[in-house]
Amino acid sequence: MAAHWPAEWVTCPGAPARDPGVYVFRRQITLAAVPAHYWVHVSGDNRYLLHVNGQYAAEGPARGDVFHWRFETVDLAPLLHAGKNTLAALVWNFGTDAPVAQMSYRTGFLMQGDTAAEDAVDTGSAWQVHEEQGRAETKLNSSAGYFGAGPSERIDGRVLDWRWDAEESAATWQTAEPIGHAATREALDAPTAWELVPDELPPMEHRLTDAGVVVRVEGELAGAKAFPGMPVVIPAHTHVKLLLDHRVLQTAYPELITSGGRDADIHITYAEALYDAQGNKGDRNETAGRQIQGLTDEFLPDGGEHRRFSPLWWRTWRYLQVDVTTQDQPLKLDALRAWFTAYPFEERAKIDGDIPQLDAIFATGWRTARLCAHETYMDAPYWEQLQYVGDTRIQALISYAMSGDSRLAKQAIENIDDSRTPEGITESRYPSGMPQLIPPFSLLWVGMVHDYWMYVDDEALVKQMLPHTRTVLDWFTARQRPDGLLGKMLWWEFGDWTSGYPYGTPPQDADGGSTFLTLQFVAALQEARELELKFGSAERAAQYEAMIERAREAVNRESFDAASGLYADTPEKKSFSTEANVLAVLTDTAPKASLAEVIRRVLASQERNAVTLDGKPVPPMSQMSFYFRFYLARAMVHAGVGDLYLEQLGPWRQMLKMGLSTWAEMPEPTRSDCHAWSASPNFDLLTVVAGIAPDAPGFRRVRIAPHLGGLSHLEAAMPHGDGEIQVAYVRHGQGWTAKVTLPAGLEGSLVWNGQEHALHAGEQELSLPANTP
Repeated sequence: MAAHWPAEWVTCPGAPARDPGVYVFRRQITLAAVPAHYWVHVSGDNRYLLHVNGQYAAEGPARGDVFHWRFETVDLAPLLHAGKNTLAALVWNFGTDAPVAQMSYRTGFLMQGDTAAEDAVDTGSAWQVHEEQGRAETKLNSSAGYFGAGPSERIDGRVLDWRWDAEESAATWQTAEPIGHAATREALDAPTAWELVPDELPPMEHRLTDAGVVVRVEGELAGAKAFPGMPVVIPAHTHVKLLLDHRVLQTAYPELITSGGRDADIHITYAEALYDAQGNKGDRNETAGRQIQGLTDEFLPDGGEHRRFSPLWWRTWRYLQVDVTTQDQPLKLDALRAWFTAYPFEERAKIDGDIPQLDAIFATGWRTARLCAHETYMDAPYWEQLQYVGDTRIQALISYAMSGDSRLAKQAIENIDDSRTPEGITESRYPSGMPQLIPPFSLLWVGMVHDYWMYVDDEALVKQMLPHTRTVLDWFTARQRPDGLLGKMLWWEFGDWTSGYPYGTPPQDADGGSTFLTLQFVAALQEARELELKFGSAERAAQYEAMIERAREAVNRESFDAASGLYADTPEKKSFSTEANVLAVLTDTAPKASLAEVIRRVLASQERNAVTLDGKPVPPMSQMSFYFRFYLARAMVHAGVGDLYLEQLGPWRQMLKMGLSTWAEMPEPTRSDCHAWSASPNFDLLTVVAGIAPDAPGFRRVRIAPHLGGLSHLEAAMPHGDGEIQVAYVRHGQGWTAKVTLPAGLEGSLVWNGQEHALHAGEQELSLPANTP
């Protein structure tokens, strides 16, 4: 971990530094005996895949920026043997076609032995390299909508180095070209631009799974329906299409194994769903009259036996189509399988009860969350693979509640912090090779730090981030109007995907005055104030309190509409949105006595029509998306009407009815069928319905406040740093029995009908009266 490393970054002589290219680097070392451990540190730009003696060893690096370029630490000992050993790394740079989330300096590879005992592997002129002519990126993508996840690939088996990772590779090798010694962020006058930091994440999950079953065949092919369970031979001069359905969405490396068929053309297309003639998805289980469109890889066999075709980056699909055109030779499809990959979260939370479709809702939400978590969180594994703050805040909370694993969330907080601009705010998503700023997402990043403080016992990270929350809030403070509302900002003022927010931006008057944006600022100030009182400046906390009161008074004075009992989007009161009113409740801008009334009016509102509730008009209100329903759930609890939560699961049941196996980005028509910001019911079922939540920073106390609605029984468990929190509620006659089990050392309270009951470590049973309305 010294600042300067003996190893040098290496590249391919004569190769472009930043243009697309794929290269193989190798080093052969001889060992008298296999050591107990053989630790090395590995990195590459853009990506590398490391094999040792023909076997998978590692891949990476986990995405970051040049100023935080990650390296993986790997023990090679299990793959080594006495005698000659071949270390080979496939390194690729997709240049301007790389995923938007991929940042880069130039093509390069690095390996550093941990000590003198491993220094034989240090990259430098002892390594060899050749350019892999058989692999290239392509632009075969018929997806309709914004796509930033990276290019399709073309593998030409006729020129591919099939033995790239073996001693007997027949490639023409050159001496690798050193381009400068490696150095960490602590180095003085580093000789290369990559400032190295360790990858603190575990290796991604990598397990064998199936690719799907054939549900449609176009063209004549005997035995096609048995594939991929059984091999199938496609005759010469034949065109055939096999459509496979995996039944649920997955993220995986597809692996097609072929024999013969030289010069055949194979296209594999991946899609979340099929499309009808009008471009609609509709019932995701329906295949009749529907076609596939999306990212497509191309494979060209060389006629060899048992050739394994697999792209360099994983794909996302429920439906996969194999489109084959043979030439003079028949092609045998030996097998088609997949290697599932995602962040290795372990599902530790449990829930059971008489909630309709509970198992399907919980399983679908967890699948959604898992597919949107890899080396970073990501909004959509098919379309973008970008770590947006708005999505990531919800994803992190799901991770805490479902798995207890906070490592990816910690890295996300650090990633976003690394993106801070000279103005003091963060970028909206990071890592990202294409800068994008959504200033309100900087406020949500402050909320992420506060969430982490409450759920994770890691004050060091919170203290590290606290000064940076100040730069965010100072940027917004400079834009607070004299009347207390926020003025107009720069860039993209995204709030929610809803009809009343053009391109996601809340309505504003000519000089700003957005109720939504002002209240989102208030929420961040409230969270930051708590952090300042604990770790920072009492003076700054007092300033935040004064700013909170000033902004809330302005919203009540300028935006509250007495006739409807609701908050308008701006002082001009031309429009109303559910989102602005949810924030008015969450921030206690609305008077405490009216919180429940505001939420009930929000729930009763309609998109285009005025309605009446309790004799008062409810104007047409822009309706929130799946994303913002996360904040609705928090507001319902805060307003004391959390028992209404289960009535809000209709949109998710509708998605199940339409055959989705993951939650969509937004109601139909939706671009993305997998968007983790829509997986909030998993968090809500545990924290709102079962009622388990931290009552002190670091989850050092628990507060259990269930909202059981019309249920008769519910059981749930949530992971905790000291074990597992378990609850069970059973209705009997006019009362309830609650059983609570807390891990050793944890205390807290059960809140029921406004009364608090003390809880201690271990098991306890409480007899409780019927719920009061």
